[in-house]
Amino acid sequence: MTIPRPDPASEVPEFPVTRPDSRPFDPDETYARLRAHLPVSPVRCPAGMDAWLVSRYEDIRSVLTDPRLSSRGAGSMHMLPSYDGRDPSPGSMIQLDGEEHARLRRLLIGEFTMRRMEVLRPSVQRITDRHIDAMLAGSSADLVRDFALPIPSLVICELLGVPYDDHGAFQRDSEVLIGFDADEATRDAATRRLEGYLGELITRRLAEPQDDLLSRLIVRGKATDRPPTVPELATLGVLLLVAGHESTANMIALGALVLMADQERTAALRAAPDTIGTAVEELLRYLSVIQFGLLRYATEDVTVGATAVAAGSWLVAAIPSGNRDEAVFTAPDTIDLRRPPRTHLAFGFGPHQCIGQQLARIELQVALTTLLRRVPGLRLAEPLAESAFKHNDIVFGLRSLPVVW
Repeated sequence: MTIPRPDPASEVPEFPVTRPDSRPFDPDETYARLRAHLPVSPVRCPAGMDAWLVSRYEDIRSVLTDPRLSSRGAGSMHMLPSYDGRDPSPGSMIQLDGEEHARLRRLLIGEFTMRRMEVLRPSVQRITDRHIDAMLAGSSADLVRDFALPIPSLVICELLGVPYDDHGAFQRDSEVLIGFDADEATRDAATRRLEGYLGELITRRLAEPQDDLLSRLIVRGKATDRPPTVPELATLGVLLLVAGHESTANMIALGALVLMADQERTAALRAAPDTIGTAVEELLRYLSVIQFGLLRYATEDVTVGATAVAAGSWLVAAIPSGNRDEAVFTAPDTIDLRRPPRTHLAFGFGPHQCIGQQLARIELQVALTTLLRRVPGLRLAEPLAESAFKHNDIVFGLRSLPVVW
């Protein structure tokens, strides 16, 4: 499939990517105008195609549940200048549709139930305490490097059965894949390294199963009419490994930053730690770390809102915009950690909704409450304006976060 290149002379606005300087947690102000006046708007994407940008909450939910809108460009490939519309790799669950997607999701769904994830809470707590112990041995830290990143990385490694000693290599390749700066050759090389690494690990599990998720996927797959191949399992493993730590790590760091930016907010949460579940849902809504939305491809003519979308068109479900929709959330640009829970879009929606969302919630709850309880004097080591935000990655976050206490 070839990405159509638009006429450079045609007047189509560029995809909105600019966050307000004074409000770094807010998405581009263009979204508010589009929700009010042009909720399904043509935009030109960095990948070179024109697309329909869908900015209202209800329309986004419709886009993400419509089987006529393919997820073949899933993630944020519209932001990647080198994206060429290639067919998905076998096992690339987030880019597959219908039964091909359901077949792989069925293998995983039982591994990520709320009950099974709750069993992991003591392990997440143990890992969190260990990293805070290491931090408290000194008087300062980089909260990304020393806390936010290693916690979900260790959890997903233990869950999959991946040796954590190898995390440095897969972390470097993960950073290539979630960023937009590398060329296609570099991205392909990172993908091959990760798939090769997981493929070798899966081959060993085929010969000697262990008590880990990869081994259970192999066993479960053998009981189906169409067992997954080693390349399919390797691609699926890469998805779990990368998605299993990147989004949560960035949410932990950003969540801590939001709390540190308002001491009254921090004190209220510290005084009522039982409200952490509600607070985490609000942080997920407010921050919406999948900052450029989710790409879809129309396989048939569809109508989104009041707009006719022709077959062959691309659409972008603007997750950050939907989570700031005034028609759904009161004062959406204000963070309210006691906001009554309502379904947000931070984990997507519909058949492709994030399968690891319950694990992410537990990691966020444990990491943030433990940080507030055990490091009550936590504060930024430099002004908020100097924070190193990730403005050119699929996942919004921080490259570093110096703190003291």
